[in-house]
Amino acid sequence: MMTEDFDPSKMSKVTNERFRQWYHIQTPGGWLNDPNGLCFFKGYYHVFYQFHPYSAEWGPMHWGHIRSKDLVHWEQLPIALTPGAPEDSGGCFSGSAIVKAGRLYLFYTGHNYYGDGDLDHFWENQNMAYSDDGLTFHKCAGNPLIKTPADNTQHFRDPKVWKHGDRYYMVVGSQDKPHQLGRILMYESTDLKQWQPCGSIVSSHSREKEGWMWECPDLFTLDGQEVLLCSPMGMKVQAEKFMNLSQVCYAVGHLDYQQHHFTGSEFRELDHGHNFYATQTMQTPDKRRIFFGWLSPFNEKMLEQADGWAGTLTLPRELVLEGDQVKNRPVKELTQLRQAGGVDDHLTLDGEEQVAVSDAQHAEYIFRASNGDFSDFQWVLNDNQGTLIKVSVHDTKVTLYRRSAQDQYRYATLAAPIKDVHIFVDTSSVECFINDGAASFTERYYAAGKVSATVSGKQVALDEQVYVLGREAD
Repeated sequence: MMTEDFDPSKMSKVTNERFRQWYHIQTPGGWLNDPNGLCFFKGYYHVFYQFHPYSAEWGPMHWGHIRSKDLVHWEQLPIALTPGAPEDSGGCFSGSAIVKAGRLYLFYTGHNYYGDGDLDHFWENQNMAYSDDGLTFHKCAGNPLIKTPADNTQHFRDPKVWKHGDRYYMVVGSQDKPHQLGRILMYESTDLKQWQPCGSIVSSHSREKEGWMWECPDLFTLDGQEVLLCSPMGMKVQAEKFMNLSQVCYAVGHLDYQQHHFTGSEFRELDHGHNFYATQTMQTPDKRRIFFGWLSPFNEKMLEQADGWAGTLTLPRELVLEGDQVKNRPVKELTQLRQAGGVDDHLTLDGEEQVAVSDAQHAEYIFRASNGDFSDFQWVLNDNQGTLIKVSVHDTKVTLYRRSAQDQYRYATLAAPIKDVHIFVDTSSVECFINDGAASFTERYYAAGKVSATVSGKQVALDEQVYVLGREAD
């Protein structure tokens, strides 16, 4: 499908606001998936996203574009990349951004079909676009910069670019042809235009344990160690772990730039919820490592598709390395969303209590153990039909329930006793953080009628803070 000339008159329009988020990034109409091109350029945080503007269904990918000065108040901008050039005739797939000498460069995957009507019969390559103002983008005349290697299958996408020393590096998610296992390919450049292959720096050892394709790779340094973040496809469910169709996993280790090899720990889940995928990170001007992810539906139907839009990104979150564990927690800027008149109580639970909040569906809930640790505790979000989301804490284990016809539960077991539970609720999402981000759960939900929240426990002493959150990201 050739769509190089974007037609705004055909763009999908939102017909019903019932599930629209108040403070999460979403499209003005149409389909959204992976976050792309996270960067800070000319005084703004820029976030791009996979975007099909013409319907609320997945389609030929464009790059939607939004920016903010503070990670809270967002401004929708014109589409940055439109497919249809010879190198990206089937879509401008995911990628990253880097700033060099006052110019913003986008790296993205060109997706191309063979024209036989089979959407699983495609090829992919890596391309570049640039902008001097952060608003208007031009595709590089030398595209494609990198073609699929001979020892690779058709799966070859999601370039992430960074600078180390005086050179630039790119990692690309791929699948090797001989074994059809996921791997990460690396490339090296001195000018962002000519790229030399470094080969595979790390690969899956087993389709069942580590996946057959690794998407959305990211490599960065935290506290002096390298962290590999990626989204493996096809991992087999283990005991209360890796329960989604596809995961976001991390490994902590070391990247040898001379030998082109990454050595790291076994994969761990970054988030334990039903709806979390395709993360990308960036470094802020004050040197924090933050990221966004996609609140992914996987095999679920998104009810907002009937309303002319689909999909939302997670809250911006900060990554912190403690020992060999990567924590993820909401960024500090989100406190700006808090409205006046929040609840700040000390209470001892002995049964169930209603949470005092005027708008339970747009709120931030913080619970801390007053004396020691949580023993038994539950937070429940309800609507007219009963329980929507339930977070249950028992000693070091957290169980999340989400109302659905099947696949209702997710789990996390922590290494230390649980001392705090931090929850953000928006119109159709819940993000829960345990022990300052040692575990998190990311969820979509769809309420029927009025929403309320309750907490329960047996002799649980709590410090409770609850805030209604404002509408800032629409």
